[in-house]
Amino acid sequence: MLHRPESLGEAVGFLSSDADAKPLAGGASLVAMLNARLVEPSALISLARLKELRGVTVLADGTVRIGAMTRHREVAEISALAGPQEVLRQAAAAIANPTIRAMGTIGGSVALNDPGADYPPVLLALSATMEIVGSSGTRHVAAADYFLDWYTTALAPGELVAAVQLPPASAGGGVYHKLARVAGDFAIVSVAITVQTGGRVRAVIGACGPRPLSLEEADAELERGNVAAAGTLLAEAADPVDDNRASAAYRRRIIPRMLGRAFTEAHAQERAS
Repeated sequence: MLHRPESLGEAVGFLSSDADAKPLAGGASLVAMLNARLVEPSALISLARLKELRGVTVLADGTVRIGAMTRHREVAEISALAGPQEVLRQAAAAIANPTIRAMGTIGGSVALNDPGADYPPVLLALSATMEIVGSSGTRHVAAADYFLDWYTTALAPGELVAAVQLPPASAGGGVYHKLARVAGDFAIVSVAITVQTGGRVRAVIGACGPRPLSLEEADAELERGNVAAAGTLLAEAADPVDDNRASAAYRRRIIPRMLGRAFTEAHAQERAS
C-alpha cells in the first residue's frame, strides 16, 4: 500500500498508526533494500509532496539546515557549505551515478544507515545533528548517537528524519575519500576528515563496521601529526566483514593508507583557506 500525504503531520500520522510502515523519499536506497528483501514494510508513505522537508536554510546562528528531501545532486551544489563542510559536497558527488544522485535524498540515505553509504562518516566528522519528527514532536539527535548498528538508527517507530543540521562553518579543510570496486559503488573503505584552523582534527572511517568509526585517541594523534599512530588505532578498532567487495583483513590494511592521503589533502586545504 502506498500513501501520499499532503503534510508532514499527515505523514507522521500514517507512520504512527502503522509501526511496520516505511517513509519513501527518493527511493534510491529503499527500493534496492526492498528488492533484496532486507526490509518488508506493510506500507510505504511517500514524502514527495511535503514542502516542509525541502530546501536549504542558513539559520540565524549560522547553522546550515538541509531538508531531508534534498537530492544528492543538490547537496553537492550547496554554496553555503564552506571550510570543513565542503566534505559533505564531496560525499554527495561520490554517490552512485548521475541518475541516482538526481533521485536519492539525504534524508532517505541517513534513515536507512547502510554501513557502506557515503553520508554517515561525513556527518559524524561534521558533528551534524538529525532533526527528527514524530507524533510527540521534534527532537534533535547528534550524529554520534544516531547511527547505532547495521541498518539501525535512533529513529523510533513513527518517526522520520526531517532535516540534517550542520554547525556553523569554520575555517579549515575537509576531505572525503572512498575506495570502491568501480566508480559509484558502495565503499570498501571510506574516510572523512575535517581540519579546523587552529588544529582540531576529526577523522571518521566508514564501511568498516556497523556504524561510522571515530576515536578521540586517533584524533589526538592526528592533531600531533602522528598519522601512522592514528591509522593503527583506527585499523585495530575497526570491525569490518568479509563480503563480495573485500575481506575484513584488506579493509583494515587499507585504513591507514587512506587516512594518510586524506589527512595530507585536508591540511593543504586548511593552509590555503
